[in-house]
Amino acid sequence: MNHPAPGQRPRTIIDKIWDAHLVRAESEDAPAILYIDLHLLHEVTSPQAFAELRARGLRVRRPDRTLVTLDHSTPTLPAGADGRPPFANPAAAEQVAALERHCAEFGLELHGFGSGTRGVVHVMGPELGATQPGMTIVCGDSHTATHGAFGALAFGIGTTEVGHVLATQCLLQRRPRTMAVTVDGRLRPGVTAKDLILHIIGVLGVDGGTGHVIEYRGEAVRALSMEQRMTLCNMSIEAGARAGLVAPDETTVEWLRGRPRVPAGADFERAAKDWLAWASDPGARYDREVRIDAARVEPTITWGTNPGQVMAVDACVPEPASDAQARRALDYMGFRCGRPALGSRVDVVFIGSCTNGRLSDLREAAALLRGRRIAPHVRMLVVPGSEQVKRAAEAEGLDRVFTAAGAEWREPGCSMCIAMNGDQVAPGQLAVSTSNRNFEGRQGPGARTVLASPATAAACAVAGVIADPRSIPILEEQAA
Repeated sequence: MNHPAPGQRPRTIIDKIWDAHLVRAESEDAPAILYIDLHLLHEVTSPQAFAELRARGLRVRRPDRTLVTLDHSTPTLPAGADGRPPFANPAAAEQVAALERHCAEFGLELHGFGSGTRGVVHVMGPELGATQPGMTIVCGDSHTATHGAFGALAFGIGTTEVGHVLATQCLLQRRPRTMAVTVDGRLRPGVTAKDLILHIIGVLGVDGGTGHVIEYRGEAVRALSMEQRMTLCNMSIEAGARAGLVAPDETTVEWLRGRPRVPAGADFERAAKDWLAWASDPGARYDREVRIDAARVEPTITWGTNPGQVMAVDACVPEPASDAQARRALDYMGFRCGRPALGSRVDVVFIGSCTNGRLSDLREAAALLRGRRIAPHVRMLVVPGSEQVKRAAEAEGLDRVFTAAGAEWREPGCSMCIAMNGDQVAPGQLAVSTSNRNFEGRQGPGARTVLASPATAAACAVAGVIADPRSIPILEEQAA
């Protein structure tokens, strides 16, 4: 797969995965039929799909290629004295109960309450080793591109498509265009993968990737850990892209080694050899290529109401020219052109989500909080991305760092990212969030959201205002 066959044009990894899963090529009249290796489900976008299966008398085509969890509507407060999760409302409780019934009826593997493996769908899937290079992966969720970090073609689908995949294990799709985003050089100390993807979205714009799948390349990308690559790929949709991926390498292989759903022993070594063959050919042509200088990336935050409205944390809020939408965003957020965002009061800090709810993210935030207290007026929620992350963080004592600082240590779930489970920002409050969307009201009616890295979010919690994480030194003696 590393070199084209004689007479064949060089292909990108995107083209190779597409071609390997093509059941029927597209025509002018019909999309292609693409085989799906892994279908991930959660409680919010699946009820109608199961109702359609039931109405048509259909079964799930490949239960063994279907993985289910509970995350969006699940409370992050612990169960009550009666052992029941404290759902925010009856609708949330019914969503969860319905998925539990559907899994029992259709014979699907549910990673639910009490399983020890429940988590945000894009955190727990990779943890289990279910996500592997060269796969096609879909989920009824916008941020399915997270799995592209492993060299998989992974993208979100709608509820109708969820039903289609359940029934056929295939999907109707038009072939995407290809884009290479090459990040030259190395990120500077204090600059994270979250800063990098926010910077990239700022360069591309929220519609710059429309119709494309992005391959992230270059020295800076290769230097990222798997957790950091997941953060990078997770937000591809925020640039309008269909998906984003990173070609697998030894970092990928070692991260997958020993996971429950990957082969073991000699079978693993054979699988690893196959995984590493998923790479773009030398000379492969992309429909668009973009280059980013890693040295120019700073700790980055959003100033507006979409993830493309970004700035370096220590910069001044830009002038939106004649863009009425940008002016509306400034009015909503309460920032002023030509003035720094630094020093603006912060009411809430959220650390978690499928973007930044992994163990390395929690370590990043804890490093700044260790030995300190958050500002008295700040409410801070720290929500691990899965039960596995929660156990590992507690084994390292990270939960004690957060609670000693005055933060709330919660149960796993999507939480304040989408605010479906009762974890909300009050109207008018400003939240610094490690999640992926800052639309008006995303974290609650009237809530104002600034997207940032875990380090920046932690710095803001300590300062009580928007702050540069580079201005708050890590207390080495406390860390020891």
